[in-house]
Amino acid sequence: MAYQVLARKWRPKTFADLVGQEHVVKALQNALDEGRLHHAYLLTGTRGVGKTTIARILAKSLNCENAQHGEPCGVCESCTQIDAGRYVDLLEIDAASNTGIDNIREVLENAQYAPTAGKYKVYIIDEVHMLSKSAFNAMLKTLEEPPEHVKFILATTDPHKVPVTVLSRCLQFVLRNMTSQQVAEHLAHVLDSEKIAYEPAALQLLGRAAAGSMRDALSLLDQAIAMGSGSVAEQDVRQMIGAVDKQYLYELLTGIVNQDGAALTAKAQEMAACAVGFDNALGELAILLQQLALIQAVPSALAHDDPDSDILHRLAQTISGEQIQLYYQIAVHGKRDLSLAPDEYAGFMMTLLRMLAFAPLAAASCDANAVIENTELQSPSAQTAEKETAAKKPQPHPEAETAQTSVQTASAPAMPSENKVAESASAQENNDIPPWENAPNDAETVSDVPVQELAESIQTNSETTEANRPSANKAETSAENQVSKNEAADNETGASLSEVLSENSIQTTPNDEAVETEAFAHEAPAEPFYDYGFPDDGYPVEDGAEMPPPPDWEYAAPADAEEEEAEEEAEEENNDDEGSNDEDGTQFAPPPEFSTENWAAIVRHFARKLGAAQMLAQHAAWTQYDAGSHLMMLSLTDEARATTNKERLDKIRTTLAEAYGLPLKLQTEPWRDDAGWETPDMRRRRIQLEGRRQAQDLLEADETARRILQAFEAVWEPESLELAANRP
Repeated sequence: MAYQVLARKWRPKTFADLVGQEHVVKALQNALDEGRLHHAYLLTGTRGVGKTTIARILAKSLNCENAQHGEPCGVCESCTQIDAGRYVDLLEIDAASNTGIDNIREVLENAQYAPTAGKYKVYIIDEVHMLSKSAFNAMLKTLEEPPEHVKFILATTDPHKVPVTVLSRCLQFVLRNMTSQQVAEHLAHVLDSEKIAYEPAALQLLGRAAAGSMRDALSLLDQAIAMGSGSVAEQDVRQMIGAVDKQYLYELLTGIVNQDGAALTAKAQEMAACAVGFDNALGELAILLQQLALIQAVPSALAHDDPDSDILHRLAQTISGEQIQLYYQIAVHGKRDLSLAPDEYAGFMMTLLRMLAFAPLAAASCDANAVIENTELQSPSAQTAEKETAAKKPQPHPEAETAQTSVQTASAPAMPSENKVAESASAQENNDIPPWENAPNDAETVSDVPVQELAESIQTNSETTEANRPSANKAETSAENQVSKNEAADNETGASLSEVLSENSIQTTPNDEAVETEAFAHEAPAEPFYDYGFPDDGYPVEDGAEMPPPPDWEYAAPADAEEEEAEEEAEEENNDDEGSNDEDGTQFAPPPEFSTENWAAIVRHFARKLGAAQMLAQHAAWTQYDAGSHLMMLSLTDEARATTNKERLDKIRTTLAEAYGLPLKLQTEPWRDDAGWETPDMRRRRIQLEGRRQAQDLLEADETARRILQAFEAVWEPESLELAANRP
């Protein structure tokens, strides 16, 4: 008898013989047992995973005379004829060679006739995605409502090319790739049955080379048996499939551990001379590193009879877990980037040199409160100690130049400076206020002219001299706050001093800036300057973070700097008398009346307290309020629902409940376009649009503006128009 290849000889004949695909086998067996048979099945998966095999087993089970639990008996006439390929009621069609409508029409015409020998007439259409569009359309009706004695079993490697109208008429099963371990075990079973000697490591190589396909694995096994003259040896398989000799990998890892660049270069040149594929070499190196990591985590994972157990254990003990993880990542990235290298040898060498150059940032295990030396990894206690040391470091004061003479500030005593900075750090933790705004430093000034004599009573704050002030008004306020001790100075002298200080800005030397930066490296950054623009809807904001108010914020700073300066002076006097400040140093005005009409004003008023929930409130409409049950109903737009969560809704409820002293309950309802609701954001946009229209009407009514338009043949840009009254 002629030799039959292993892939055909060991094709499974029953569901029990199948390797993997348990999810498909279980469903088909249960359907056969209960008689819940579909009229069309679609089997999808890559090559060699069992699509045609399962189709034939299913055809045997449908026509078997003695089927048990969905398993064909294999001895009846139907089973034997199907195995031999002579069963008249089983038609296998290769759609790759029968793609036209004429071929499908012939099949459909014969489908109406009853089966000749069995219970069902089964049509197996392999590579069904190769059919033409007209052929698919021709079989739709029959595929949807076939005769009771007809069953269709379709198989394809590319289900995306099958029309959705066909997919919806079939019961689809997705076959999975087999793991290398499943393939190796099945190959061992085949070789044991064939009484052929083999090495287990060789089967593992074949299992990985098959890439999940059992047919590919059996074909490679046939080739390996022929190459080994009746046996399967690891060395022969490596040579056959181009796998890298493990001895190369062991020597490469040893050279990396010993930091021996010369040995790595020599070994790489030897591999290049032997025409070893560097892509495979990096893949095999990554597999070896994964094996070492597994041995470190689970020592029992390594088989006792493994011939390389000694060297694997030695490498696992020599290389730390952090190094293995780093080398694995470098090997994977090197394999990925190999196609971008000038040539494979250069890419392989650079990957090895990268393993030599980099080392993981880690240290030995230690106690929870211990400090890890020679690394940036530190315990929380060490970080706290570093913060305190940086906060207590004395800071040099900046040098200032006036219009008449240069005034140099001497360094302050160490202990008062330390106390001042420590107090400023604690104040910042409690009030979230930067230390340079509330904690002045001591300074000594040397002067000769009368104006400079007054400067002896000024406490120079080193932070007020920085060039990056959040805004100009804060810089002027800090300059005025420097007058502290000499209450006898009159207002005129103080004004002249302010002019001198403003005209002659204090310059900070680079050394001073470096010391100040180091001292406040662990402090919270200064509050950034906002242009009072409402953020985009998609801008990610963390809960609890403060957000800038919308453009129509009613407490925005006035444009006139003199009015702003006068208001701040009045607020400082009130703060000194009353001793109460809000978070921003500005007293809150009384909140608006609690009513639906004032919803936009309420959101503006509590914008900073709402924080991230302000975005939700801006896109929500207050629809109704029940005073009896204190139930507040909000309707959320699509923008609001995109950022909504329970924490932000609770933030809105608690903020309003505390402000108005009400036991509020908050509920939401769907948005209705016909209800006439308006969110604060909608109101802001409406006012802005009305202002633009009004501005355009005023400009169009102006004779001079019309002449300019005519002279330049220009038109107005509506989005650039804005009423002065609406500007923040």
